Amino acid sequence: MASFKIANELFFHLPMNKKRPIVFFCIGTDRSTGDSLGPLIGTLLEKRKLPPNFYIYGTLKDPVHAINLEERLLEAERKYPQAFFVGIDACLGQSQNVGSIQIKLGPVKPGAGVQKSLPPVGDIHITGIVNIGGFMEFFVLQNTRLYLVMCLAECISDGIYKAGLLYEKEQEMPIIG
Repeated sequence: MASFKIANELFFHLPMNKKRPIVFFCIGTDRSTGDSLGPLIGTLLEKRKLPPNFYIYGTLKDPVHAINLEERLLEAERKYPQAFFVGIDACLGQSQNVGSIQIKLGPVKPGAGVQKSLPPVGDIHITGIVNIGGFMEFFVLQNTRLYLVMCLAECISDGIYKAGLLYEKEQEMPIIG
């Protein structure tokens, strides 16, 4: 049921102007298991039929990470002016929240868990808590179980796909009033 909850929450936040591009910024790298959540989601989304105004940045083949984040963000902003951005990233949290998914207003702050200063991304953001934070974060991300990250990636990408179905259906409905 988690993917349905993600779909409903995401759909609630999406702008209903079908001409407005919606850009999913899937941040991370496959060089660190815990940080691979974003590119896994991007790759899974690329394989799905999404609405024509949904765009994906960040896949396993072409990741968006600390080194290229600012450049890719500027590129997307130039290519899709007035876009609605959804930042997607892994994060660390408290032990009881590991495996949780959060959708929140405002940008995600990539690299915050490992004390990197990177540009914030998104009008809203989706995070998956992949492991425990608070001590030796870089090491913790390197030693995160891929199984958990993959489960989160499948759930989030499925939720985004279902939100896309709702979004397309809503756009087809006539306005009564």
